[in-house]
Amino acid sequence: MPLDHLVFHGLRNLQPVDFKPGSQINLITGENGSGKTSLLEGLHVLGMGRSFRSRNMRHVITHDGDELMVHGRIAGDPAVPFGVRRRRHDDELEIRLGGERVSRLSRLVETLPLQLINPDAFRLLEGSPAGRREFLDWGVFHVKHDFLGAWQRARRALKHRNALLRHGRMDPDSLVVWERELVHWSERIDEMRSAWMHAFLPVFEETLNGLLPLKDLQLRYSRGWDRRKSLSDLLRQGRDVDRQMGFTQQGPQRADMAIKLGKRPAVEVLSRGQQKLVVSALKLAQGRLLEASTGRRCVYLIDDLPAELDDSHRRLFCRWLENMRCQVFITTIDQDALADLWQAETPVEMFHVKRSASGSGTLLPLE
Repeated sequence: MPLDHLVFHGLRNLQPVDFKPGSQINLITGENGSGKTSLLEGLHVLGMGRSFRSRNMRHVITHDGDELMVHGRIAGDPAVPFGVRRRRHDDELEIRLGGERVSRLSRLVETLPLQLINPDAFRLLEGSPAGRREFLDWGVFHVKHDFLGAWQRARRALKHRNALLRHGRMDPDSLVVWERELVHWSERIDEMRSAWMHAFLPVFEETLNGLLPLKDLQLRYSRGWDRRKSLSDLLRQGRDVDRQMGFTQQGPQRADMAIKLGKRPAVEVLSRGQQKLVVSALKLAQGRLLEASTGRRCVYLIDDLPAELDDSHRRLFCRWLENMRCQVFITTIDQDALADLWQAETPVEMFHVKRSASGSGTLLPLE
């Protein structure tokens, strides 16, 4: 269900925001530095408990403010109110869901599935494996209810094994115990990741074909250790090298999703516009699979959609968003770049962030 009410206080340079977004397409215009991206950032904090622009949440709070509060309501019968508060001098994130305080961030992530398409999303192609693992695990988390528990147990076992490796003298008995635990949960994680990839690939191929046909583009999941060998044997055989390195070199923490065009990494071959379409296809396909698997729809945050895309590809992108009937928040400097790309029956709400002389931004609806 879409969000039908949003309230932000203490968010960067924005004046307090209280508005009712449209159920489908929401266009947010404004000049550079007005606060358009900050609106998307507030939504990201609401759904993920963290910013996509800064690791330090204190930087997200208005410079002379004491706290950040972001609240939303998911439409329905009954509607579901939820929110996040972070005080400047307190590292604790306060999360409320349905009027009750909750301690687990995963509850927040489950409540509002988000997909972010912004310049950082290019890291799926050009960045380290960590970003692709995060993408992969987001998908698995939302469709496999036992994934989070398995991931937490594997991480705990990995942490203990690494601690033993760094000791001057390893306790062989303890090492065997934690390796056995790590192997068990690693294999379970690999099973869930593999099953998700099997379901994801045809959805991605269909989505990409609708945006940018690239018949030679391939996604290949790598589990993080040699498929021809058991992780148990690899851990045992690699103890001496792992001890010298100070960490475990093989396991699900090294998984990756290679994205290639032919035999070369896609990022080395594709133009910037083509890369944006591939990344967008990955994000849209992930949302489509979530809906097909669970009936739940993602909310999409798209920062500067027109950038790097010509008019024809903008139209294709917008048509996909329309056909998916999902809620989307799109920022752009140029209102005219997107205003005429929607079909007459598509609900489109338009907002403008006006920058004052003091540098603060105010959100205004546009007729």
